[in-house]
Amino acid sequence: MRARDLAEPYPAVSADGDAVTAARLFVDRRLPALLVLDSDQRPYAIVPGSQLLRVVVPNYALEDSAQALALHDTELERLAEKLAGLTVAQWLPRHRILPTVVGPDTGIAQVAALMIRTHTPLVAVVESDGQETRTVGAITAARLMEHFLTQE
Repeated sequence: MRARDLAEPYPAVSADGDAVTAARLFVDRRLPALLVLDSDQRPYAIVPGSQLLRVVVPNYALEDSAQALALHDTELERLAEKLAGLTVAQWLPRHRILPTVVGPDTGIAQVAALMIRTHTPLVAVVESDGQETRTVGAITAARLMEHFLTQE
């Protein structure tokens, strides 16, 4: 079994796209991660949902759980307000998370190992003809687990 066999179409957003629109896609589709493509339709970033929340919680609360405990919901800024006017690239964590990418012939054990090592629920499958690289789909952790559960 190869990556191409498990890759499925996956909604993606442009790095130059509107951050609020991307957040709504993420929520409406209940995605495990946001797949961000550059202007050439190549993976720019794959950001797990937990990291997308970083814009809402103040840095001091991330560093000290006691500080986070003391925060009240009213003190947290609304996500839509924080994202208004930002592009997706501006929304991403300060240190961009490089996309987890595999070729179509990558074995599924390698895909699983990559997900485990990088703590990501999503791997993009890309194809290259030497001059151009294009995203052909993605494999989610849920899809991979489904495969392993149904193996005879």
